[in-house]
Amino acid sequence: MTTSYIGHPVCRVDGRAKVTGEAKYAGEYQATDLAHGVVISSQIAKGRITRIDSSEAYRLEGMIHVFTHENAPSTAWRDRSYRDDLAAPGSPFRPLKSDKILFSGQPVALVVADTPELAHYAATLVDIGYEQEPHTTDLSDRRNQLRKPKIRKVSVPLLRVSLPPPPDPRGQPEKALAEAAVKVDAEYHAPAEHHNPMEPFATTVIWEGNGKLTVYDKTQGPRNNHRYVCKALGLAADDVRLLCPYVGGGFGIGLRPQYQLFLAVMAARALKRSVRIVLTRPQMFTLGYRPPTRQRVALGAAKDGTLQAILHDAVAATSRFEDYSEPVVDWSAELYRCENVKVDYRVAPLDLTTPVDMRAPGAAWGLFALESAMDELADELKIDPLELRLKNYAETDPSTGKRFSSKALRECYAQGAERFGWSQRNPRPRSMQDGEMLVGWGMATGVWDSKQTPTGAKAVLTADGKLTVSSATADIGTGTYTIMTQVAAETLGLPIENVTFRLGDSSLPNAPAQGGSFTAATVGTAVKRVCDKLRGKLFALARDAKDSPLADATLNQVIFSDGSVSLNSDPSRSVSITTAMRQAQIGSIQADAFVMPNVLKQNRYTRRSHSAVFAEVRVDDDLGTIRVSRVVSAIAAGRILNPKTARSQIIGAIVGGIGMALEEESVIDHKRGRFVNHDLAAYHVPVNADIHEIDVTFVEEHDAIVNPLGVKGLGELGIVGTAAAIANAVFHATGRRIRDLPITLDKVMADRP
Repeated sequence: MTTSYIGHPVCRVDGRAKVTGEAKYAGEYQATDLAHGVVISSQIAKGRITRIDSSEAYRLEGMIHVFTHENAPSTAWRDRSYRDDLAAPGSPFRPLKSDKILFSGQPVALVVADTPELAHYAATLVDIGYEQEPHTTDLSDRRNQLRKPKIRKVSVPLLRVSLPPPPDPRGQPEKALAEAAVKVDAEYHAPAEHHNPMEPFATTVIWEGNGKLTVYDKTQGPRNNHRYVCKALGLAADDVRLLCPYVGGGFGIGLRPQYQLFLAVMAARALKRSVRIVLTRPQMFTLGYRPPTRQRVALGAAKDGTLQAILHDAVAATSRFEDYSEPVVDWSAELYRCENVKVDYRVAPLDLTTPVDMRAPGAAWGLFALESAMDELADELKIDPLELRLKNYAETDPSTGKRFSSKALRECYAQGAERFGWSQRNPRPRSMQDGEMLVGWGMATGVWDSKQTPTGAKAVLTADGKLTVSSATADIGTGTYTIMTQVAAETLGLPIENVTFRLGDSSLPNAPAQGGSFTAATVGTAVKRVCDKLRGKLFALARDAKDSPLADATLNQVIFSDGSVSLNSDPSRSVSITTAMRQAQIGSIQADAFVMPNVLKQNRYTRRSHSAVFAEVRVDDDLGTIRVSRVVSAIAAGRILNPKTARSQIIGAIVGGIGMALEEESVIDHKRGRFVNHDLAAYHVPVNADIHEIDVTFVEEHDAIVNPLGVKGLGELGIVGTAAAIANAVFHATGRRIRDLPITLDKVMADRP
């Protein structure tokens, strides 16, 4: 019998630390000489600083220093020194570089004092004058100069990956659309959204003396932030250790370094003492965001539902100083079989800070528009929405002609529809009721990338049978600690309680930031590889042990289970790992691995995960209120390492999709150029009362191409398609098509007779 953990619902190994308070976050570490920094944010969206007077603040006892562009220490001068691994093309923002204001909320000063209370009070005494310039923050402003974004490149260890432009047109889409028997041509609007993780951004820098720094930072990429701060501030890599063992939510906002990291390290070096900065909730709205997007989707079809034309254009916001872009329209070129397709994506530079990847960047908004348009087309054709999708199912990738490494989307449709009861749906809008509530059923398709990137891992096994595996990834709540422990324990046949996985430390083997739904595939493959190396070393020790029953065996003839190496054919003939190491007088063995993806094999295929989302809503026709009473999500994501943590990821993503559909919107006051609902009282996110029945089913899918473990990502897949399914359900319930998110009661009531 083998020691089996992969595929089982193992409880989170970090759960106890989190519920008892043992887990520490970036803003909780202490030091004997800890000073506290408070950031002062710009009050204008564009212009320059004309005056900074800190004299009143300096009169306070315990006041230490006010850093501004006038007295900030010298830092790197080249743009490339401030480019992190995930930077968009352009000139990265540099805190306290000059008197120029690029966006509202820009940090213009850092006040450092002995206590946080004193620093906050001192910040109110700093007098700052501005000279305003006209700004533009409205995506729909006709003065915007739209442009194609520059190609965005992503750096990962030993590899620089370009995020390609949208696929080239194929066929004659405009002609096919004009000649189509049935067509839909509509605009869909999506607002800016902010990530709003529970833990605010914070950095605690411990001054160790002799120029050495230990930095506790909230981040999804410890290695990325370590490289950034060393380059920007001219620090030797060995002089800085950056840690983030626990992260209180990220959703993408932690992929890039945020300005409090730069300011905290800068202040600690200048003052030669420990410094902490914790951003306020309103300041969390001065960081990146999901960009507002305006999309046009036009679909043409024959009377039997065969798609004849797909046109999808999108315009999204970026900053003036960086060209942030997302794959908003790309999915429309590959999701359905169609010979005539044209997609286009442009950006509008605004006087806002640069957007940042937010859960399922691009796909979240792009699939809302595409899947809403597909529902509209089904209504025009009087065809069931699920039947329309099956009618145009793509067996191969229409945009490249490549085969899919695996695709179980048909099974997702079938299993999701069965669990939801889709066959009982009355297709006529406003035809289903529960008492006085209108009931609507909607569905949509989800799709996301399945990538693997280069990653390192290290494993150390001691003679007492305890294994420690490490990699410089992060765990933003997805369960990385747990699933990596499972992979290591099963590979070496050890009790799971004897295995420790370490992450969140820049001194560990190189790993990319946790994001893009590729951590399980990427880090998991490295963990498997490094443990396989230990297997080889352990087998040699067990075979060479005194009177070993494995003397004539080969590695492929043995199994590792229950802390022993045993013959496959006769498990009673075994040598315990501890015995083998002690007889060899070895206190520990270790191995290192750096795994590169097999791109020659993988790039011959399109690698995606897929889902089918079914949603039920109940709408009060008199008040316009909407309740999402039921969601069924059928997921095809390759091998599921841990059904419990996987289900948790999908549930969280669906909750995010409910927020997208009904609640979340970062409102910009265009007169002042700032986000105005910048707290959790005014920026609405789903709460317990908003969430009802969520049913997640994992569809069996084997994939030998995507990576050696056969796993695909989950974090993004659960959110894509959810907002569209809900919007389609609202139409089915009310007969009113709302294309402008979020769907609030005023929009439901707006076009009533």
